[in-house]
Amino acid sequence: MDPANSVQPGERGTEHGHIPVDKSPGGAQENKIEQEKLSGVVKSVHRKLRRKYREVGDFEKIWREHCEDEETLSEYALAMKNLAHNHWTKSCEGEGRIEWCRSVCQEYFLDGGMKRMLDKDEKTARLGTGKAPATPPYQNNGPHWSSLQTGRIRLLDVGSCFNPFLKFDEFLTVGIDIVPAVESVYKCDFLNLQLQPPLQLERQAVDTFLQQLRSPIDALPAELFNVVVFSLLLSYFPSPYQRWICCKKAHELLTLHGLLLIITPDSSHQNRHAPMMKSWRVAVESLGFKRYKYVKFSHMHLIAFRKASLQTSSDLVSRNYPEMLYIPQDFNGAEEEEDEEERAEAPAPLRSELEEEQLACGFLELPDAPYDSDSGESQSSSVPFQELEDPILLQS
Repeated sequence: MDPANSVQPGERGTEHGHIPVDKSPGGAQENKIEQEKLSGVVKSVHRKLRRKYREVGDFEKIWREHCEDEETLSEYALAMKNLAHNHWTKSCEGEGRIEWCRSVCQEYFLDGGMKRMLDKDEKTARLGTGKAPATPPYQNNGPHWSSLQTGRIRLLDVGSCFNPFLKFDEFLTVGIDIVPAVESVYKCDFLNLQLQPPLQLERQAVDTFLQQLRSPIDALPAELFNVVVFSLLLSYFPSPYQRWICCKKAHELLTLHGLLLIITPDSSHQNRHAPMMKSWRVAVESLGFKRYKYVKFSHMHLIAFRKASLQTSSDLVSRNYPEMLYIPQDFNGAEEEEDEEERAEAPAPLRSELEEEQLACGFLELPDAPYDSDSGESQSSSVPFQELEDPILLQS
């Protein structure tokens, strides 16, 4: 459930509950306290779900009860909305991930990225087998290609809360959430969304169908969207299998060669959870995806997968792909969760001037910018960067 920022950084006003941020020294301290309080509400909901999952084990029952707890869901939605409007705008974290999604879509669909990937697939297939790939690539004059050149990119934002992509003209956006914060978002439990046969309609008729959707949404046709966005969604679920179900449904809802954009929180340094990201890549690609891009922001991983095949792997016996979609919190015990909660409530210890200086020196050794592991280049320079591959990752 991601209420990404719908107000431009620096805007002031009260629309949608946006409160002007007090920039005075005293106001900054109050804003920080409020942000910590709101974050505590969000984290407590996540911890409660994980604790119930450890105790009960039946994730379907836990999720059903969670969706029926309107008081908790409303409190969670309000906290996330306030975080996005009043705090994430200041740090640009909320706006950063939305802009990243937009730029990836523009590059892939409108600036030749998809064609480059399909040419690469064809070349790889010919080198490996001497034959063209079984799944034909889009042609420049094909129906899908022309629809993206003349129409809008159909985008499904899962856990949208209040539809941050609605302001971009290049998208025909459908935002869904279990607790919508604005009228433009449809109420929908994506985990239990039913899939229907694909629509056999022309592009304009499909666009009209999307524009006539009504809340709540219980079912959608397959192969309906060019993009599916999971922004801070997967870590919300307490079970890896729930994350797997979401990725599988995204594959079914996407047109061939469509994009799945996954954003998941992580404030650790670049390589600390590299084995986890490798595990996620293997799991998602087994569904018929191929990774297109990956970057690490200071507080999150951002990954773009393209739907490269209509088929998914059936080998779930020798390789338990759902369990590969783990997060570090999956391995926390009840005592660790309680310790984490106590640490979150305790005031942060003050650092001495020497400690501050040592910390600053340490940051000087970090790379200047996040990198794109698939292109092999830093995002802010042309210096090649070796893709995060096996030497470290295979230790997992």
